Amino acid sequence: MKKLAVLFPGIGYTLDRPLLHFTRRLAIDQGYEIKTLPYTGFPSKVRDDRNKMLQCYQIARDQTEKMLSDVDLSSYDEILFVGKSIGTVVAAELADRCPVRERIRQVIYTPLEDTFSVPVGDGVVFTGGDDPWVGRRDSRIPVLCAKQNIPCFVIPGANHSLETENVQTDLQILRKILRETERYLRHVED
Repeated sequence: MKKLAVLFPGIGYTLDRPLLHFTRRLAIDQGYEIKTLPYTGFPSKVRDDRNKMLQCYQIARDQTEKMLSDVDLSSYDEILFVGKSIGTVVAAELADRCPVRERIRQVIYTPLEDTFSVPVGDGVVFTGGDDPWVGRRDSRIPVLCAKQNIPCFVIPGANHSLETENVQTDLQILRKILRETERYLRHVED
């Protein structure tokens, strides 16, 4: 079985940060080929600025199209999109318009509300209970997930990086998220 995992990073949460680094390793262990999308050129001070957020989305979308232009998704039996923040919006949109969308599964780390402007399909979501990018405790992410029947793990006290101010707590959170991510990856094989 030919499998591909595509990693869609965030604005400041790059491919070498823990969630994406270890999810990449999990995917490799599960036999996925890896395609990373190292975005560049985002403006600064994006949070709470809708125009800059749209600019970031355009940058990520344009760079994704360019970096994936030589990848034939239809040649893969199974496709995994792993997105973080703005990358989740681009991944969801790409999956929605992809001719082989039924082969695409998504791991969605700290999505933005715009991620759910299209049907996400098969996925799992992890969001912080204190994420300022989606309204902290007033986040609509769990409701948006429920509307699309997507499992949503809310990490109490975690910010947009799914971290707190305590290193030991952060390590426990990372371990829990990776355990659930691995369970999601293995589900196809079961």
